Amino acid sequence: MSELRFRVVESAFHAKAKEVTVPAERPSEYFGKYVFSREKMFKYLPSTVYARLVDAMDHGAALDRSVADEVASGMKRWAEELGVTHYTHWFQPLTEGTAEKHDAFVEHDGKGGMMEEFSGKLLVQQEPDASSFPNGGIRNTFEARGYSAWDPSSPVFVVDDTLCIPTVFIAYTGESLDYKAPLLKALRAVDKAAVEVCHYFDPSVKKVVSYLGWEQEYFLVDEGLYAARPDLLLTGRTLMGHEASKNQQLEDHYFGAIPTRVAAFMKDLEIQALELGIPVKTRHNEVAPNQFELAPIFEECNLAVDHNMLIMSLMRKVARTHGFRVLLHEKPFKGVNGSGKHNNWSLGTDTGVLLMAPGKTAEENLRFITFIVNTLMAVFRHNGLLKASIMSATNAHRLGANEAPPAIISSFLGTQLSRVLDHLEESTDEELVLLEGKHGMKLDIPQIPELLIDNTDRNRTSPFAFTGNRFEFRAVGSEANCASAMIALNAAVAEQLTDFKAEVDALMEKGEAKEAALIRVIRKYIKICKPIRFDGNGYSDEWKAEAERRGLDCETSCPVIFDNYLSADSIAMFGSTGVMTQVELEARNEVKWETYTKKIQIEARVLGDLAMNHIVPVAIEYQSKLIDNVYKMKGLFSAEEADKLSAENLAIIREISERTAYIKEHVDAMVEARKVANKIGGERAKAVAYHDTIAPMLEQIRYHIDKLELIVDDQMWTLPKYRELLFIR
Repeated sequence: MSELRFRVVESAFHAKAKEVTVPAERPSEYFGKYVFSREKMFKYLPSTVYARLVDAMDHGAALDRSVADEVASGMKRWAEELGVTHYTHWFQPLTEGTAEKHDAFVEHDGKGGMMEEFSGKLLVQQEPDASSFPNGGIRNTFEARGYSAWDPSSPVFVVDDTLCIPTVFIAYTGESLDYKAPLLKALRAVDKAAVEVCHYFDPSVKKVVSYLGWEQEYFLVDEGLYAARPDLLLTGRTLMGHEASKNQQLEDHYFGAIPTRVAAFMKDLEIQALELGIPVKTRHNEVAPNQFELAPIFEECNLAVDHNMLIMSLMRKVARTHGFRVLLHEKPFKGVNGSGKHNNWSLGTDTGVLLMAPGKTAEENLRFITFIVNTLMAVFRHNGLLKASIMSATNAHRLGANEAPPAIISSFLGTQLSRVLDHLEESTDEELVLLEGKHGMKLDIPQIPELLIDNTDRNRTSPFAFTGNRFEFRAVGSEANCASAMIALNAAVAEQLTDFKAEVDALMEKGEAKEAALIRVIRKYIKICKPIRFDGNGYSDEWKAEAERRGLDCETSCPVIFDNYLSADSIAMFGSTGVMTQVELEARNEVKWETYTKKIQIEARVLGDLAMNHIVPVAIEYQSKLIDNVYKMKGLFSAEEADKLSAENLAIIREISERTAYIKEHVDAMVEARKVANKIGGERAKAVAYHDTIAPMLEQIRYHIDKLELIVDDQMWTLPKYRELLFIR
């Protein structure tokens, strides 16, 4: 083992887990300690101001300047008691991360001194320099102004000495430059559309909430080993590395005993997450070595997205205090499972009803079927868009592999629910609905309540599966912002519910009874969206051919998949729901294409550097030792004996020559291909060129590097290998 690798491995091996100071209280007692929750609002705000703020949070009511000043004053008093000295507008630009600029609670007092101040104006809106954030050409650099505006529906929180205020981020001209603004619009759209449909069943419903429960998968790597892998450091994944003899084939890591050092990290992370109001609940080993999962209790979608962005930041911070680095890349290691972020999505009413859960009465079950079928219709109509919403240069490595859903959106419903929909489709109107005067409706849909009891026939290959009282969107990537998928899904469902109501109302205006009209439209939709339903093996070649016959989007090129955002259907859907304009969609696609190009470009540069400055020199040095050995053999033995004894070394010498020559030739070709691609005008065309010509070269070069790893002397190989990276000591 090389001296460098010996040092980093020893350092990692002897790293001790940071001792976790567990609060004496129970989690319920310190939960939300650093969150300006409703309880704290009630304590620090005048009662009238508290009522106005709650109204703004729950119903979107406007806050006037005087109320904002009172809220800011109360927030400041609470924050200062926690030792806070600064504040920041915390937002989510189109970088997949978060952004913040810290300002102190200080202003001139007019007498040559300073005073602490935080006004409603500073709370509600700021004007950060927006020139360096991705904007897709919405505005010029000299028009750098962008505005961050407070989102009262997501509570303010404290990190270290800073008061963090969740905000939207918009351009000077009004277009959104972030994920939160369109997400809030999508949630408002699905609320409005779903309430209208709920009124068919319960006129008292005033609000429908979109819920999200994310499951965050991640890898942990010893920090010393991470530092010795430039590819991990610069790209988030290993661009080379032969798989270890033992990886996940024994299936002994999944749900296994959590390593001691990892358990200490998890405890520390959970405590800090709970203090920030993130309701983490589940932790466990995942399938691949060094892979783990964290999941919270379901929350309102906007808050859940904020909490997921916060937890990813917190994970990175806490991991380093325990001698780890967190890897959130969807495929950091070839040959073992990648990481996803399953998005469990559902809708619920202010009356306490989960709209995706079966009921006990015929009317409740009709409501359940109504929302299930309309969701399937939305997914069918916009399956290409939903795929685009989760696609990225990093997630493309994971999708379609045996641990992740395929890059074709389909929905698994389970045996019972599939039978119910088939029964509805095949039955006549008379068999389904019978009005019995004042006795109400008899709906012949058998045994729906048992769906919650017998829902065990799960299908892990389905990207969008029904799992009892919710749909699980499994194709979302581990480092992605959940908002991207949730914007597309909620907007699509909002459009579909609006269309559904229009069709039902049209039939009722012609004299058809409400229940009969509902059933008639539902049966029509069941037939239309049937191609999206698939219960079989999503990995099979037969499914790919079948999906294409069904008219589903089967495109595999990441840059081309992004085109779905600019299809006529997508533009119309986002426009009709008020979520995004065509200008905003075009700008976002420019950002997506540019980001894709830059990520592949960085990987190509890193791989070229490692290949020519690490791999090839080491291989040639080892080859020289073998050549020296061959010559020495000839001096000790007869020519015949020397040839026989040196045959294996000669074969290795020849193989090293062939593989290093291939690597050098293809690294040079990759550099030239980048030069050609970089001259292409237009971000889409450039991204397509990088996908078609440069990305394949990465795997071709890697193949030969991985083969060299198997034959070069282990003591000479400078980079930590998978057997060291994937097993925490």
